[in-house]
Amino acid sequence: MSNDTQDLAELEKPILELEAQLRALDMDPAKVKEREKLARKLEKLRSEVFANITDWQRTQLARHPKRPYTLDYLERICERFEEIHGDRHFGDDAAIVAGLGWIDGNPLMVIGQEKGRDTKQKILRNFGMPKPEGYRKALRLMKLAEKFKRPVLCLIDTMGAYPGIEAEERGQAEAIARNLLEMAKLRVPIVAVVIGEGGSGGALALGVADRVLMLEYAVYSVISPEGCASILWKDASMAPKAAEALKLTAPNLKALGVIDGIVPEPLGGAHANWDLAAQNLKDAVVNAFSELADLSAEELLESRYQKFAAMGSVG
Repeated sequence: MSNDTQDLAELEKPILELEAQLRALDMDPAKVKEREKLARKLEKLRSEVFANITDWQRTQLARHPKRPYTLDYLERICERFEEIHGDRHFGDDAAIVAGLGWIDGNPLMVIGQEKGRDTKQKILRNFGMPKPEGYRKALRLMKLAEKFKRPVLCLIDTMGAYPGIEAEERGQAEAIARNLLEMAKLRVPIVAVVIGEGGSGGALALGVADRVLMLEYAVYSVISPEGCASILWKDASMAPKAAEALKLTAPNLKALGVIDGIVPEPLGGAHANWDLAAQNLKDAVVNAFSELADLSAEELLESRYQKFAAMGSVG
């Protein structure tokens, strides 16, 4: 099997085997030197494995089941978080977590997509696929943030908006379109970070921001590689080829000007060290908001407009 089509699980297999050996040595205090030697070997192996991973492997890494989600990050970057529920039209959508947070003592509105960790949570969160009431809840809180002059932080992690018939009946497309319109003219700073999977309009509905960042191994695309492959080649197994063509990784999107910055992840991915991943995210968010702090509302709006108007231009 070539590296282009090799699954992440197969790629990580030797790493997981070394990690298991390392955990076994943790039980034996007499083998300190052996443990240190194995730890160095593990770090070297991680460096070698992740030095040249493909876009398809990055996509799988963005979907890693042990990767930290929105609530995992909020627990680590916010001293306090008060969740707010409901869209005041239909109900509450647990796929979107939103509320007031405090980072380094500074209040802000935090809105993020949450996939859920175990089966019960995944069902509750609808696997991180928001329905219209989720996007309307997000918009309600953005307007609340604007009223009280609080910056807005959006954490993006969804395979896409929920495509079910009940979501369509309640106006899924309109809800997403309304968010795009209202975010474009929101008079407070907005920072959006793709922390895992940024899929289609379901992700973009939280992505119209003054600063758009991505974690190092996150992906952001108009369609999934599998969906793209099914349309172009009528064959979902062509997903690795589609991933390359979509230019969905952070380095590609930074080069294209779609995002403004890349947040480094721990060696091996965010799931390897949640605390370090959260610290890197917090540092990037704080820096982004500090860059925007002195801009007037009019300057924010003009800069935001020019930023998105320039996307896709050539020559």
